[in-house]
Amino acid sequence: MPNTKRPNVLLIVLDDVGFSDLGCYGSEIPTPRMDRLAQQGVRYNNFHVTAMCSPTRACLLTGRNAHSVGVGIIAEWANGQPGYDGRLYPNAGTLPEVLRQEGYNTMAVGKWHLAGTEEYGAAGPFSNWPLGKGFNRWYGFHGALADQYYPELYVDNHPIHLDPPPDYHLSVDLVDQSIGMIRDHCTSAPDSPFLMYLAFGACHWPHQAPAHYIDKFSGKYDRGWDKVREERLEAQIRIGIVPPATQLAPRNDDVLPWSEVQADDAVLRLSTRLQEAYAGFLVHTDDQIGRLIDHLENAGILDDTIVILLSDNGASPEGGATGAINLRKHMVYELDDPVQALQHLDKIGTAKAFNHYPTGWAQVSNTPLKWYKKDTHGGGVRAPLIVRWPKGFSASGEVRTQFHHVIDIAPTLYDFIGVTPPDVMAGVAQQPIHGMSMAYTFDNAGAPTRRDTQYFELLGDRALWQQGWKAVTRHKKGTPMDQDVWELYHLDKDFSEARNLAQSEPERLRLLTQRWLEEAQKYSVLPLDDREWERAAERIREGSRQQYEYLPQMARVDRLMAPDITGRSFRIEAELTRSQKSADGVMFAWGSRLGGVVLYAQAGSLVLEYVYSQDVRVRLEVPDSLPMGKASVVAGFDRAADGGLELTLGGTGLQTAKSRVAKAWPTHGMTAGISCGHDAGHPVSEAYAAPFPMAAGVLQRVRLDVGDRDGAPPQLRPASSFQED
Repeated sequence: MPNTKRPNVLLIVLDDVGFSDLGCYGSEIPTPRMDRLAQQGVRYNNFHVTAMCSPTRACLLTGRNAHSVGVGIIAEWANGQPGYDGRLYPNAGTLPEVLRQEGYNTMAVGKWHLAGTEEYGAAGPFSNWPLGKGFNRWYGFHGALADQYYPELYVDNHPIHLDPPPDYHLSVDLVDQSIGMIRDHCTSAPDSPFLMYLAFGACHWPHQAPAHYIDKFSGKYDRGWDKVREERLEAQIRIGIVPPATQLAPRNDDVLPWSEVQADDAVLRLSTRLQEAYAGFLVHTDDQIGRLIDHLENAGILDDTIVILLSDNGASPEGGATGAINLRKHMVYELDDPVQALQHLDKIGTAKAFNHYPTGWAQVSNTPLKWYKKDTHGGGVRAPLIVRWPKGFSASGEVRTQFHHVIDIAPTLYDFIGVTPPDVMAGVAQQPIHGMSMAYTFDNAGAPTRRDTQYFELLGDRALWQQGWKAVTRHKKGTPMDQDVWELYHLDKDFSEARNLAQSEPERLRLLTQRWLEEAQKYSVLPLDDREWERAAERIREGSRQQYEYLPQMARVDRLMAPDITGRSFRIEAELTRSQKSADGVMFAWGSRLGGVVLYAQAGSLVLEYVYSQDVRVRLEVPDSLPMGKASVVAGFDRAADGGLELTLGGTGLQTAKSRVAKAWPTHGMTAGISCGHDAGHPVSEAYAAPFPMAAGVLQRVRLDVGDRDGAPPQLRPASSFQED
């Protein structure tokens, strides 16, 4: 039964925000609304997460270690092994499942990333979507790297078509939806508590924010990342977020000294503007969090709500040494050239870029730590954590130093609320909770850490923390695991992992690495797998077929469910029935203006556009001489020996246009999903105003045929196929 004395819960999860990025953690970036939460509660400097988003979210929502619940890696890189299945196991009941049984209304907004990629389709299955894991409502997106201006969104158990207004931004939308859900809850069930899980896309790349947020940082980072790191450490020591003797960890070996950056004008201008965009994105996010907190306060329920705010992992190194305008291409196919990228400097932060800062700024975000997201050193796994609940504890504005892990959040909430998770849920015996309550720390700054041991693993990086000591190894992809070199740090005296004691304490290191192996066996960490995108490509290949059919106005097909065209030829055929001479509109759209393909009719022409990047776009156009009645438009993409594509455009009664693109996208590089009968996502072409739908009844279907892996083109369908259907 509902218990009016039980508090509401608001969980706010930031994405890829580093340990030092918030003002209350030493940053020069102003985050007054998050800082105010810290001033009214407590913040932790020894709080740890996993080194990547999905595993952290699995820990957060279950109170158990990520590998044990099947999410040792993100869903895209799942490999089918017990610890790496990419979805939550039924024997790992979630916080919303438990609280819903206790009368809570459970609501999720934002990023999920806890379902298998093959489950993203409009037909489900939905058992691993938020509603299948205990939430009553969901508005958000499945995977990572959401486009802030053209996100691929879902409501409850179905994808939706978003036609964004000119001033649309995803973070604003997510907070609007959160406020709306809470308003409806207070109206319909005022005597019941709620759980709101708000998981921003911010500040994961692409770093996109309104221009005035970015412009306010113009010139603020010209002094460079080496200087800003020093300034942040000074601020951290001054405000007590790190011990006074803390040293800066050495500059990561993939970070250029700022003096070298200054010597290259293109790299300098690009690097500083990319960081200005990130700072603007974070400030914009802070404002949105403030709007939500203001709503709770105005509704008179803020002090009845436990507010917990954290980041899911450290800052991302995925921009490389110089950063990128179009990170999808930069990561998947070829590095951005800084000189060429300068042509698009004014697009950074807008819908016309998919930008990410260089690794130097990522290490700034993680000050004073080393390495990044995906690493088990401090830069990957030490994260900000703020807890506010004035009715539950009296401390405010204080720092807590006890070691804790994200698996401790759920048991802390169970402790506060007075709930014991059931041993059996939906007929399934449950795993034990691995985490422990942090409540003992809230009103006792000096309480000794109660946690004894915690393991870490991601992509072969491993670490073990035990009683203030940490053994850690940074694995090099593709090399034997048994050749990895372990390091040893006494974190109680060396906050930033700056002094490696492996040589002076070999026996301690041996015992810790042995304990890591024991924990790995206990929690389903083995066997280790250091593959990344290769696993995604393997999963796409396994689920691929040679023929696909798309229907007008269908729900958008997620990019991770797109056909496997990597290294293959393919063919798109749009089948139409015309009762008048012209019928403008999009027949098929896949991707975005930063990488994709679109087939459309406009102003008496039939057009095919293939977009390789912001700089390379091939356009084929033929006069629209299609006959009345049934006809087809056919686009061919024949793989050349050098990796390019021979493009053709023709069809029933049409001339044939030909062209060539020197470089072609693999499947996983396309920046957005598939639409039929309109361009329902980030527009692929600038030639029309999206969604530019084709009139109802004209387009019958679009068929996509994929050739063999040896480059052989797809077999043509029988000419009569359309008439027989």
